Amino acid sequence: MIRSFTLADPLAAEDLATYLGRAGRVEDGSVRLVAGSGVLAVYTAILYPHGLLDESPTVLGLRTLALSDRSEFDAVVPVRSLLDRLTRAGTLRAATIALPTEVSTVTWAGISPPRGGWKRVGRTTAGILESVGRSGIEAVAEAVPTGTGEQIVRRVRSEVWGRPIDALEHVPAGAAFAAVSLGFLGPDPVEEVGVYEAGAWSRLTSTRGHVLVRRRSWSLLG
Repeated sequence: MIRSFTLADPLAAEDLATYLGRAGRVEDGSVRLVAGSGVLAVYTAILYPHGLLDESPTVLGLRTLALSDRSEFDAVVPVRSLLDRLTRAGTLRAATIALPTEVSTVTWAGISPPRGGWKRVGRTTAGILESVGRSGIEAVAEAVPTGTGEQIVRRVRSEVWGRPIDALEHVPAGAAFAAVSLGFLGPDPVEEVGVYEAGAWSRLTSTRGHVLVRRRSWSLLG
């Protein structure tokens, strides 16, 4: 059985391709697609631990799109394969996109953020997140010379992106990095971004998308 989805907006395929292209430049791996109740939720990984000793936060990007069908599935597929299909669909003006072959070795995809129960706990602005994200990108670039080994790169990224954002409890700088990298911040620096919590998760929500952060166990006690 070939599973597929049909986007309600004819321009949504291009929008989805742009989102996946940005995500692929950060973590060129897989994307999780969850369809149900006329909505397609598209999760991408920006940061996540690689092994038990890696203290990097889990930071995911989320875009939701309206479907014109009643597809129901939860699948993890390669980003590049889905991008190829979206490109072909746009060229052919096809409305329905078939899912690529699924993958089953993606550790972060087994961590499911809650779908409900979110409580608003604060706010920030696009300008603050932009500043934190850009500063972190510069810090990582300065600390990681060309040709540095992967293990050192991961340690530096974990240290920089694991630092808390001032005045945002439980939200690490990696969330700002995700918002910048995925294009979730608009040009207006005072644009409001809502901050929400549900269980061990925090969420930043703008008009362009969501950043989900799974807090580390030690932070639950703070």
